[in-house]
Amino acid sequence: MTRTAPKAGSGAAWQAGLLALGTASALGLARFAYGLLLPAMREDLRWTLSEAGAMSTANGLGYLLGALVTAAVVRRWGTTAAFRIGMALTAVSLAATAASDAYLPLLAARAAAGVAGAVVFVTGGVIASHIAARAASGTPITVYFAGTGLGIVASGVGVPVLGEHWRLGWAGLAAAAALATVASWGAARTDGDARPATAGQARVRPLWGPALAYLLFAAGYITYITFLSAYLADQRAPLGQVVLTWTALGLAVIAAPALWNRPTTRWPGTRALATLLALLGGGAALALAAPAPPVILASAIVYGATFMGVPAAITALIKGNVPSADWTATLAAFTTVFAAGQTAGPWIAGVVADHTSTEATLAWTAILCAAASAIALAAGRTRPGPEGDTSRLRSG
Repeated sequence: MTRTAPKAGSGAAWQAGLLALGTASALGLARFAYGLLLPAMREDLRWTLSEAGAMSTANGLGYLLGALVTAAVVRRWGTTAAFRIGMALTAVSLAATAASDAYLPLLAARAAAGVAGAVVFVTGGVIASHIAARAASGTPITVYFAGTGLGIVASGVGVPVLGEHWRLGWAGLAAAAALATVASWGAARTDGDARPATAGQARVRPLWGPALAYLLFAAGYITYITFLSAYLADQRAPLGQVVLTWTALGLAVIAAPALWNRPTTRWPGTRALATLLALLGGGAALALAAPAPPVILASAIVYGATFMGVPAAITALIKGNVPSADWTATLAAFTTVFAAGQTAGPWIAGVVADHTSTEATLAWTAILCAAASAIALAAGRTRPGPEGDTSRLRSG
């Protein structure tokens, strides 16, 4: 037994690592890389900041739709097939974004990327939860969400050097997403596919506090990464600073599991969630302290080391407080809440920034994440219910 345990553990880690290409593609490439391409698109297409923010809103609306249909897709085709289809459609939607410069087709392509990304995010989270349950470890969950950092690093290194050639940027992201689809194909398997007709029941009410915190987090965090490059452009940051900032942010996301695996799985209730949100808000506020490159770099590192820890903490809370049969439906419901927040956030922040400055987008993130942290902390103090009651907030 002592010989087989390490082998099983390494197998789970390897599967989770390949599965993490799902978040690398659906989030790192299909969502967050838009922030890198925004300055070139804004200049070439003569967008206002509110129009630029509307692109993220379209992506968020697609994400909302994808979250709403994921449970039905899983019931029909199973978790594995849903993940694979979502990955393939993500690559197609990125290719479509490179095909036109008209505003409405670009909105449609961004929305399609959101739909596909939500399906990947939810089903991949369910598969990672099953891997974690088999391995008796929370590491597969944090590794899965850390895959986002790989996508950010890849886009952070490759996109800025293209300068104004934003169509080439989208084409390159599409090619990377296609490779991620092929590489993750075999990792997208779960024993739950033997019963694909049971996506379960969504159990949000017992976790209403974390759900509200998740809503505010979604509305806040997305504005930072959407407008970070626009903020750097307004500060006349050189190309090297842009590449360094985004690369450091992505590497911090990759390193996050080493920092947050134990707190996410061991700390009771919502303590890890509240801590992550507080640090995230502080990281965003740090960039407002001074436009100096070292300060902005430190802000990006703190942001990168915390923001993907939030969905990992939410997934661990669901895993620890909801029956396994209901994981898919509950995670889909939380993703719907998340999508609603990130749909409204960029557009509202863009409107405010148009009337003030891009610094308003960083303040937006800091304020909403601080409020979310307070709500999560208060929710963790809820009195435990009787034994077996899912209203009791247990650690993941």
